[in-house]
Amino acid sequence: MRLFNRAKILWSYLRGADRVEGLPVEYIVETTAKCNIYCPMCPRETHKQPKEDMTSGIFEKLIKGAERTGEHMMLIGLGEPLLDRAIFERIEYCERHGIATLLSTNGTLLDEEASAKLLDSPLQHITLSFDGASKETFEHYRKGARFEKVRDNFVHFCKMKHARGSGLQIVVQMVRMAGNAHEVDAFRAFWSAVPGVDQVRVKEDETNLVTPEARAEAGGGRRCHYLWRGAMYVKHDGRVFPCCQSYMLDGAPVGDLRDEPLETIFNSDSMRELRRLHAAGRSAEIDMCARCCTVIPHPALVAGSLLLHGKWVRRAMPVVERLVYGRKLPKALLAPAREELVQIDRK
Repeated sequence: MRLFNRAKILWSYLRGADRVEGLPVEYIVETTAKCNIYCPMCPRETHKQPKEDMTSGIFEKLIKGAERTGEHMMLIGLGEPLLDRAIFERIEYCERHGIATLLSTNGTLLDEEASAKLLDSPLQHITLSFDGASKETFEHYRKGARFEKVRDNFVHFCKMKHARGSGLQIVVQMVRMAGNAHEVDAFRAFWSAVPGVDQVRVKEDETNLVTPEARAEAGGGRRCHYLWRGAMYVKHDGRVFPCCQSYMLDGAPVGDLRDEPLETIFNSDSMRELRRLHAAGRSAEIDMCARCCTVIPHPALVAGSLLLHGKWVRRAMPVVERLVYGRKLPKALLAPAREELVQIDRK
């Protein structure tokens, strides 16, 4: 069923069809809107969030609607996932319905108990967010978090994973901004040496909050693949947005899981209009798309990603990125190139 679903998405994407017979392969699911630190580059600082979790009813409706087609649920959003008391049950629930899960954490709550629970769970991928290589810089961007505590939590978690021989993929990520760009080399050097780390990623700020004057750089007029394949963004309250950046860029929801099934939302009038404009090369007419700084891959990469199950795409992308940034493949494949990644080979 998932292979057939990807084929239908691919055919719709290649034709630029405004209606897609399949359903997204990926979702970003905000299981909680709560967070325990302040980050100046985070959209929650301009979009105030309630201290609420997603209800089990909304979450289960989403999973049941996506269970035959969905391949990845990124259980992240504008909240810290480990503040969601049901996060481990949600990971298990996705696994029972054949859907892989991914998390991103600020590390403040990643103590011994939480680390063991994550490693015991079927979680497949986790991003450890660490925006600096020094105490001063890290605590400037992660206000309310202590540099030493988070660093030690992350290092201990990675070493636990390594000692267990766990297959969990760990990425340590830094968002590069003006105040931490000088620490990129030190960041890479430190985290590349930690056992259990699979990738070290330095990523450009895509929120436009630190540099609000930024606008989308030319992606060659490419249509945004997110509108056809996902990831759709599901807010904690059930509202559904077309892509990962749309809510943060003041886009309107395209549906609400409290009122409509997933199939209806994915081909709502709003979604179809967005696809029509992108297919016609008129994405700049959409305010949120004109201000979006997210990389749009070459259509060849999008097509390739839909030929494979999501788990293989996740494993292949670091190889593609490494070849692109190593100049063995054209940078146009990921234009504009906005991310640097170090793949760590653990023999």
